Amino acid sequence: MSSKGKFYMTTAIAYTSGKPHIGNTYEIVLADAIARFKRQQGYDVYFQTGTDEHGQKIQEKAEAAGITPKEHVDKIAGEVKRIWDLMNSSYDGFVRTTDADHEAQVKKIFKKLYDKGDIYKGAYEGLYCTPCESFWTESQLVDGKCPDCGREVMPAKEEAYFFKMSKYADRLIEHINTHPEFIQPVSRKNEMMNNFLLPGLQDLCVSRTSFSWGIPVDFDPGHVVYVWLDALTNYITKIGYDTDGNSGELFVKNWPADLHLIGKDIIRFHTIYWPIFLMALDLPLPRQVFGHPWLLQGNGKMSKSKGNVLYADELTQIFGVDAVRYFVLHEMPFDNDGIITWELMVERINSDLANTLGNLVNRTISMSNKYFGGVVKNGGVSEAVDEDLKSVVTQTAAKVEAKMEVLRVADAMTEIFNLFKRCNKYIDETTPWILAKDEATLPRLETVLYNLAESICIGASLLKSFMPETADKILLSLHAQEIPFEELGRFGHYEDGNKVTEKPEILFARLDLEEVLKKAEECQPQEDSRESEAAEEEPGIDIEPKPEITFDDFMKMQFQVGEIIECKAVEKSKKLLCSQVKIGSQVKQIVSGIRKHYAPEDMVGKKVMVLVNLKPAKLAGVLSEGMLLCAEDENGELALLIPDKKMPSGAEIC
Repeated sequence: MSSKGKFYMTTAIAYTSGKPHIGNTYEIVLADAIARFKRQQGYDVYFQTGTDEHGQKIQEKAEAAGITPKEHVDKIAGEVKRIWDLMNSSYDGFVRTTDADHEAQVKKIFKKLYDKGDIYKGAYEGLYCTPCESFWTESQLVDGKCPDCGREVMPAKEEAYFFKMSKYADRLIEHINTHPEFIQPVSRKNEMMNNFLLPGLQDLCVSRTSFSWGIPVDFDPGHVVYVWLDALTNYITKIGYDTDGNSGELFVKNWPADLHLIGKDIIRFHTIYWPIFLMALDLPLPRQVFGHPWLLQGNGKMSKSKGNVLYADELTQIFGVDAVRYFVLHEMPFDNDGIITWELMVERINSDLANTLGNLVNRTISMSNKYFGGVVKNGGVSEAVDEDLKSVVTQTAAKVEAKMEVLRVADAMTEIFNLFKRCNKYIDETTPWILAKDEATLPRLETVLYNLAESICIGASLLKSFMPETADKILLSLHAQEIPFEELGRFGHYEDGNKVTEKPEILFARLDLEEVLKKAEECQPQEDSRESEAAEEEPGIDIEPKPEITFDDFMKMQFQVGEIIECKAVEKSKKLLCSQVKIGSQVKQIVSGIRKHYAPEDMVGKKVMVLVNLKPAKLAGVLSEGMLLCAEDENGELALLIPDKKMPSGAEIC
C-alpha cells in the first residue's frame, strides 16, 4: 500500500500524580484506534503519548510519601506505560517531561521567548488551585472554588515571569475563524471564543518560585518553568525540535501535528496557550485539536476522592482487553459525556460481542464444519438476497472511513456491527439448516456459507483498528488474511476451497452480572497507602422535613424520562437554562436554575428525570412546562438525576 503522506497525532501527556483510571485510559484507546485506522488507510503515522512529571502537586505527594519527586514520577510513569501497553496501544513515541533532551529544549525555548520580549518578569498575587496548578481571579471562581475542579483555592503571592498573551490574541482569533476544523467539536470552539478570547486574554504566569520540582530557568536561579510551557512543548521536543534551528529529521517530517487528542477539560490550554507559544516560536499551528468528552462512572466524573474509580487492569481482568476497548470506544458520544458501569459493560458485551459478533462467527464456522468438513466453496448459486448482503458489506468501508474522517469513532464501530447484524439476518433469511437436508440445494448452501465467510473477513479487517486481537482471532479461525483497506469495497477475496478451523474459539462468552460484580470485588487492586487518595466516607445530609403526603398525593405527579434535544441560556438571567425536552412523542420547554452547574452544550443528549405535569409558569419571561429533577448538596452543588441504564424518552418513573 502506498503512503498517503504523514499523520502525526498526540494524546495529552498523563499527569503523574497517581495511577490513571479508565477515564484517563479511554484517551489512549481512542488515539490508538485512530492511529491504527490511519495506518490501515495508508498513512505514515507517528503516534506520541507520554507523561507530565513536574509541578507543586507532585512535589507535595513525594514529600508526603518520604521519597524524592523523581522516585515518585519514575514509579507512576512506569505504571502509565504498563497500562497503555496493557490496552494494546501502538504508540511510536513515549515522552517524559523529565527526559534530558526535553528539559534542555524547554530551557532554550524559555530564554528565546524572553529575549524576544514575549516573556517579562513581574509578580503574581491571586488565588491558586494546587491540584489544577492554576491561578484564578475572584471573579473566575465558582461559588468561591476552582472553576475547573471545584476544590478550595488558596491566596498566593510570588515573583514570576509572564507571557504576553494579548500580543498574539488577534492573530489566533483570525486563525480560528479561517480554520473551522482547528477546534473540534464546534461547541469547544464557541466556548474558547466567547469565554476567553473575545473578552480579552490576561498575561500568563510561566514560572514559579514557591516550589522547586520543575525545569530551572537557568538565567534566574529560584525560578522553575511553570507547567504549561513545560508540558505543551513535549509535542515538538520529543520529535526533535531544536530552538537553535538544528531540528531533527523526525520534526521536519512530522510538524505541524495533524491531531492533538485531549480531554475537554484542557481544551483552553491547547487551543489558546499552545498555538500562541507556537506563534511566538514562528512555528506552524497544528491542523486540529479535538477535545473529547469524559467517561463518567455512573453519573459523575471519576475521582479517587469520590471513591468511584475504575481501572483498566481491573476491567480487563474480568472482561478482556478488546471487550473494554469496544465499550469505551462504542459507548462514548461524539461531544457528550459517556457512562461506564458494571451493569452497562455486561449488557453491551452480552448483546453486541457475545451475541451479534461471537455467535455469528461460531455459527458460520460450525456449519462449514458440519456440512462440508470445514471446506468453504462458492457453489455459484445466487439469489436476490445475496446482492443485498453484498451491498451492505461492500459499502461499509466507505461509511466507516467517512465517520473516522470526522472522528466519530463510535459511529464508525456501529457501521461495522451493522455489517455483522446483516450477516446474522442473512442466516435467518437463507436457513442453511434447511438447505442441508436436500442434496439438490447443497450448492446453494455452499454459496451461503462462502458469502458469510467473505463478509466476516471484510468485517474483521475493518474491526482490526478497534479490536485488534479479536480481528486476528476471527481471521485465524477462517484461515484468512487481513484484506487491504483499498480492497474492502469489493466482494470475493476469500479463497475458494479454503478450510476453516475445526474448533472455533468462543470469542466472547455471555456474562452473569452477579458473578461479574463478585469478581469485581475480589480483583480490586490494593494501592500503596502512601499514594492512595482513598475516599473518606461522606457524611449524609439532613434537611428540613416537609409535611407527609398520602400515596394518592404522590400518584398525582407524573415522572418520565426525557431527552434534552436543545438547550440555551436564558438571556435575562444568570441562573437559568431553557431546555427543549423530548418526552415520548412530545417536546416540552423546561426552564431550570442550573446555569452555574451545566453549560448549555453539555446538556444536549442527556437523558433526565422530568416532573411532567407541573403547572406551566413563566420564569424570566420564558414559559416553563415542567421540572428537571436534581439533587443538591450542602454547598448548593446541583446534579441532574439521570437513569443508570439506557431508557427511552417517555419511560415512566415509578
